[in-house]
Amino acid sequence: MKDNGTYTLLDAARRLQVLGDWDHAAALLAEETSTEALELKAEILYERFLFRVDGIEAAADAIAALDPESLQARLLTARLAYTRLMFQVDPLPGDYETAEAGYRFAAADPKTHGWAEFHWGALLDNVREDGAAAKAHYDKALQAADQEGDLILESIVLRHLAWREIEGGDRAEGLNMLRRSLHLRSAAGVRPQVAAAQLLLAAELSEDDPERATLVEAARDAADELGLSWVRTGLEKLAA
Repeated sequence: MKDNGTYTLLDAARRLQVLGDWDHAAALLAEETSTEALELKAEILYERFLFRVDGIEAAADAIAALDPESLQARLLTARLAYTRLMFQVDPLPGDYETAEAGYRFAAADPKTHGWAEFHWGALLDNVREDGAAAKAHYDKALQAADQEGDLILESIVLRHLAWREIEGGDRAEGLNMLRRSLHLRSAAGVRPQVAAAQLLLAAELSEDDPERATLVEAARDAADELGLSWVRTGLEKLAA
């Protein structure tokens, strides 16, 4: 009975995570001590930090509570290091190396290969500013998403590849990629990621485009409700 109850809690926590209700999701797991529960709680608290740019201590503590040599710990440690660099939230010496080493480790495992390749690409793209090297990793991630039928991974990779199409002159294809990214996230019901996709597509549309106004309205509602810090900031810039 205990195992059944634990799995019920894990399922509920995952559903709340999808909805962006990270506080309640983490609270459900507060007393759970199984490896799966601890890893899920660390992922939830990291994701809350990623979208709110707040709560880094809780995320770091939850990740530190994992087996440091486990796949999930290595990947989350890498993602935390990347996010510190990306948002300049008290970055630590060696964060770049920590992130790269963690992504290399996770990319070698079939369970996390595709996602690790994507994150590795984002590190090279957004921190090292090496677009050519980043694209090679994005391409591997997109291939993995296709092979595994992982539509969320596909949606996230497409968002990053879309800019290259737009900057390369194929604006129509770039917008198609951004729209597919948004539709895939909407189908999965991942509310924080949907709001982010709405912001990014709106930013590429003209100010008088009715679609832009609809996207901004929807994204603002989710950003306010869920406390999505950088989505809210992006919306404010669009309105300026």
